[in-house]
Order: sequence, then C-alpha cells, then structure tokens
Amino acid sequence: MHDQAGAGAPDNFQRLWTPHRMAYIKGENKPTGTGPGDGCPFDAIPKMSDEDGLIVKRGETVYAVLNLYPYNSGHLMVVPYRHVSDYDELDAAEVTELGEFTQKSLRALRKASGAQGFNVGMNLGHVAGAGIAAHLHQHVVPRWGGDTNFMPVVAQTKVLPQLLHDTRQLLADAWD
Repeated sequence: MHDQAGAGAPDNFQRLWTPHRMAYIKGENKPTGTGPGDGCPFDAIPKMSDEDGLIVKRGETVYAVLNLYPYNSGHLMVVPYRHVSDYDELDAAEVTELGEFTQKSLRALRKASGAQGFNVGMNLGHVAGAGIAAHLHQHVVPRWGGDTNFMPVVAQTKVLPQLLHDTRQLLADAWD
C-alpha cells in the first residue's frame, strides 16, 4: 500500500473505481423537460433493438428493461410505452399489463438468478426519489441474503458480477 494525495485517509483497502456511475451522478442523458419529446430515455428505448435498449420483454402497453444504473444484478424496470408521470394516469389495460409484467419479472428473476426476495415499487415525483419523474416506471430489484455487504455500506460501491447484455439475455431466456 502506498500513500496517494487526495485518496482519503490511508487504510488497508484497495480502491475499486466505478467511473460509469459518473454519468448517472451528473445526470447525463436525463430528460431536458417533462414532455415526451424532451429526451426521455423511456421513450427512446422502445425504438432500439432489444439488445441495444436492454429490453427483456415487450408487451402491448408496457415493456421490461434492465436498469442502466442497477442497484443489484438483474434490476428490472417495467415501463409503459405511453409517456405518463403518475400511476393514476394509466388506463385499465396499462395497469393490468404492468401488473402482469411485474409478476413475470419476479418469475424470470427467480428462475434465472435464484433471487430470494425483491424490492418492488415506484418513486412518483422528484421529491419521492424518481430519477426520471416525467415517465412512470416500476422497479423490480432482486435480493439475496447477504447482498448488502461492506462494498455498498462502507465503500459506497456496488459490485455487479455480470455484464448488462449478458444479464438481459439470461432474463429474456427465462421469461415465461
């Protein structure tokens, strides 16, 4: 171990750098406004191939996509195609398919990764923690016993053992 100016207090840990997270921290690729034409990634993703957009499955009114900045491996989002910001703006068909896709996400994640639990939910509005508040999306985050270890707690770094494109293919294959 050697001292490096600006690296913080000397300790016995090596540094694991995650520079890709800087794009998220700086808000790169965030919408410039609230309308569907204001750079919303959830409007752009369905126009891409499944592989390029990290889409696991497409439905009639919603699609399932991997989170580009996941909390855990396999972190999915269920997103309506229609650009709406609040759950009460969804029509009956969208509510139904969003629920069905959430269930299918749980099944695919259990089958593909052996997930032992899940965090499922929506952050509606910026004050509630929505990173992209203008376009509703539901998070489906798989959890395992011990998945919160010293890395995220002490090092404030999440280690993902698999590339997103590999995870997307694994989940697409496991989708019912």
